[in-house]
Amino acid sequence: MTALARSIFKNILLILNILIFNNILSQTVPQNIDKKSDIRDSVSLRKDTVTAKKDTIIPKEELEDVVKTKAEYRSSSSISNKQTSLNKNAQIIYQDMQIDADYIRIDWETGKIYARGEQDDKGKIIKPAIATQGGKKYEYNEVIYNYKTKQAIAFNARTEESEGVIVAEKTKKYNDSVFFMRKAIYTTDDYFIKKKDTLPDYHMSAPNIKLIKGKNSSQLVTGPIQLYIEQVPTPLVMPFAILPFSDKRSAGILIPSFGERQDVGFFLNGLGYYQPIGDHFDLKILSDFYTKGSWNLKPELNYLKKYRYSGNFAADYGYTVRGIKGLDDYSRTKTFRIAWRHSQDSKANPYFTFNASVDIVSSKFYNNTVNNNYIFNGNVLNTTQTSRINVTKRFLNLPITISASAGYNQNFATGLTDIRLPDMTVAVNQFYLFKPKTGVRTGLLENINVNTGFALSNYVTTTEDQLFKQQMWQDLKTGAKNNISLSTNTTLAKFFTFSLSANADNVLTTKTLEKSFNPVTNGIDNVYNNGIAAYSTFSTSASLQTILYGQKNFGKKSPIVAIRHMMTPSFSFTYSPDFGARSWGYYRDYANARGEITPYSIFEGGIYGAPSTGLTQSLGFNIANNIEMKVKSKSDSTGVKKVKIFENLNVSGGYNFAAEKYKWSVFSVNAQSSFFDSKLNVNSSLTIEPYQIVFADGSDTGIRTENFGHFSLQGFNLQLSYPMSDAIFGKKEELSKKYKKKGEIRNENYYFDDDNYAHYIPTWTLNVNANYAYTKGLSRLGTKVATVGLDGSIKLTPYWNINGSTNYDIVNKTLAYTRLGFSRDQRSFTITFNWVPFGQYKVYDFFIGIKANILKDAVKYKERSFTQPNSTF
Repeated sequence: MTALARSIFKNILLILNILIFNNILSQTVPQNIDKKSDIRDSVSLRKDTVTAKKDTIIPKEELEDVVKTKAEYRSSSSISNKQTSLNKNAQIIYQDMQIDADYIRIDWETGKIYARGEQDDKGKIIKPAIATQGGKKYEYNEVIYNYKTKQAIAFNARTEESEGVIVAEKTKKYNDSVFFMRKAIYTTDDYFIKKKDTLPDYHMSAPNIKLIKGKNSSQLVTGPIQLYIEQVPTPLVMPFAILPFSDKRSAGILIPSFGERQDVGFFLNGLGYYQPIGDHFDLKILSDFYTKGSWNLKPELNYLKKYRYSGNFAADYGYTVRGIKGLDDYSRTKTFRIAWRHSQDSKANPYFTFNASVDIVSSKFYNNTVNNNYIFNGNVLNTTQTSRINVTKRFLNLPITISASAGYNQNFATGLTDIRLPDMTVAVNQFYLFKPKTGVRTGLLENINVNTGFALSNYVTTTEDQLFKQQMWQDLKTGAKNNISLSTNTTLAKFFTFSLSANADNVLTTKTLEKSFNPVTNGIDNVYNNGIAAYSTFSTSASLQTILYGQKNFGKKSPIVAIRHMMTPSFSFTYSPDFGARSWGYYRDYANARGEITPYSIFEGGIYGAPSTGLTQSLGFNIANNIEMKVKSKSDSTGVKKVKIFENLNVSGGYNFAAEKYKWSVFSVNAQSSFFDSKLNVNSSLTIEPYQIVFADGSDTGIRTENFGHFSLQGFNLQLSYPMSDAIFGKKEELSKKYKKKGEIRNENYYFDDDNYAHYIPTWTLNVNANYAYTKGLSRLGTKVATVGLDGSIKLTPYWNINGSTNYDIVNKTLAYTRLGFSRDQRSFTITFNWVPFGQYKVYDFFIGIKANILKDAVKYKERSFTQPNSTF
């Protein structure tokens, strides 16, 4: 390298060193940079020169969005004050918040917005300021809002939450989720919420309230809180309260009703607690307490899965104490009840269904229960109780249906219980043996259809103390049955329907009966022997049916236009062999106390009964009649009206050619009709004995002879029902056309005349039921039952309802079960009173319920037959 080259290289290195060193010295590190500040390149423009200053720190904007304002009068202060005032119909919009007020002042330095409602000449607020944020509406006399901190203070604020409203003397907003309020009230009075009234009919007052808002729910937490009704303080004071505002279910206390029952004393009925469990379950526990020592506990679990199934488990357990301990009339009875209801949605599974209705009670439950609901809904009159569980399985590609069931029937009069556990049937869908491949079935052959199936049953009758014990299992009867039936029909001579049918039953049982006379006890011993036995029965029948029409027309001057009679006669012949013949082997003999040979069936008392005895060659007849009449009517658009004389009038009987005596059967007549525009329903039936019945001297029991033709009435039944209402007297008077002035607060349903007298048309309903039954049989005098029942309600005013029901026994001249109920609509409350004035269960019941759903969640109400809020009386 030459000297010149070395010299140039050294100079270049020197220049590079200087440039690098100067660049390092020129670097400055910013100190105390606010992390929230923005670091941007600032650009200043001056004529055509552009100068960029890198890394300059710019403070963050205090306003995150544009502030929009408007008003009738707007005044802005100087730049030094940094304030803006808006007067008359002022409005400010910032992000999702909007404030409408009579006066608004904005302090841009502090970030505070002051808003005030419209004032009168004396400075009283006559129109509040309104703020809207997040879809919620708030009303204030005055409010101070800081858009920097998002906090606010409001005076005389009115906040609507769910179905209620909160009015507080002072409200402080900490953030969008937490509000603190002083001297606040909460009410669900609809009149007060809609500003129809300046005062609520009730409210709850608390010195301090905290409102916590969530994404999907909110809740109100208070300190000591007191209930006021019509501005009058009540003794109902609670140390704290939590009111949930949510569409979801919430836990809460169940408020009881109170009253007095003659036999068990004063009571609190239905005190308890409600607890939701997940999305598909909830639990309710109720309790009843009586001053004479009775108590009852009632847990209830409800479940629901939409479009699948629903149901509930319920139980009653308690003791009923009557009388005074130590005296003869003292008693203490244990009662229990277990109930289960399950219902499957019809859309859940078309090939599998499961339903249950289980209700098992102690034999003396309804006579001794302290749960007054069973008195008010009439369950105490029950003499039987039935439970059943059903399962059905169908198949897409198989023509069969499998069903299984279990049943439990209690008879409180006899104390016996019938149990079927389980019953199962396999049914084959109906099919036609000679169905044509195409076209419509015609003739007897192509219409032959077959129905068949198989059944398995287990049955036992036992007492309550033997349930599921060894004796019950020993008495259990088991059997199986197969049924096959064939039928066909065709049309003869265009007007007659001819039918043929045959039926066969094949039965298997696990027990047979052996009867013998016991000389020691002088009675008959029934011994059931274990072992499989079988029998078969069959029968055939043929029937012929047609329809006859007849009509009588009347002249133009007659009010009756025509009478039409439709008669449907049918005749049938039935054949069945005598299965009591010894050749079948189903019947045996034993000698009774007088040494007489008496036949009996070894299948007697079996699960499917015993085969019938006696040859049957019976001719039966049935004549059905329908009689209607057309009359002239000015009210009908067609000019005529149809009147039913007999909707159905049936006469039936039979004659058995093979019977040794009493060939004619008893004749039956059944009639049904309705009158007065189908409002009065009439059902009647009577039984006629064709043979003479004679009575010996001094005997009240007759003997049936073979002397035919002495027809006598053996039974008669008549039932009448007529529902009446205020509409029965014609069209109601239209008060709106007669009176122009209508009431306001709580008088909206009244119309006022010129003298300010209120007018209201009461509404009422009354259902009248009458029943008469006469049964004679072989008795000389027979027995009679005649009762009249009334069930109705009357609405005396728009807010008063009275309802009741009673029954009068005409034969014994006594009043039976009678109940009265009163209901008063108190705007936000419903007050109900129920009373059973006499009889074994004399009781009255009083209950107050709040209408608002939000308080039904916070303070739950048990569902009662006659004390349910908003119930119809």
